[in-house]
Amino acid sequence: MNAHATTILAVRRQNQVVVVGDGQVTLGTTVMKGTARKVRRLHDGEVIVGFAGSTADAFTLFERFEAKLRAYGGHLRRSAVELAKDWRTDKSLRRLEAMLIACDASETLVLSGSGDVIEPDEGAVAIGSGGKYAESAALALLRHTEMSAETIATEAMAIAARICIYTNDHLTLEVLPQEPADD
Repeated sequence: MNAHATTILAVRRQNQVVVVGDGQVTLGTTVMKGTARKVRRLHDGEVIVGFAGSTADAFTLFERFEAKLRAYGGHLRRSAVELAKDWRTDKSLRRLEAMLIACDASETLVLSGSGDVIEPDEGAVAIGSGGKYAESAALALLRHTEMSAETIATEAMAIAARICIYTNDHLTLEVLPQEPADD
């Protein structure tokens, strides 16, 4: 899996989930573009998806995931599992080199080409070449500050951009309010 050239981070705190991605597109050791949008809203804005990996492959996955969301009434987990099944079994999809983070108001999931659909244990998860830097920073900020999800996401990405040469500080950030828990 080629996970270079990006960082995507999801942070959940209180009533918000934030997905943020950097804008750098790298070809080999050259920065080709600094303002790419790797985070998008799907399903009438109810789902936020961010990708790491090949851009063309990610667009294919966005389209397939949007179709799954329509087919399953916007149910994030079911749509993700069905996409992962296709991704693992379809010969053309198996060659795609990308990972996705998908969030709705109540769930955060990571999808990979090996058929994984993973729900993180904690309030932050990241993918891409700078993912572990951003995730580590976000987890520390979640544990030791009262910052909002949006502030944590932007601060953690700033840290990742200073460390990872495949990550820049031109951010695309999308926010969803989280559904209140049933009492």
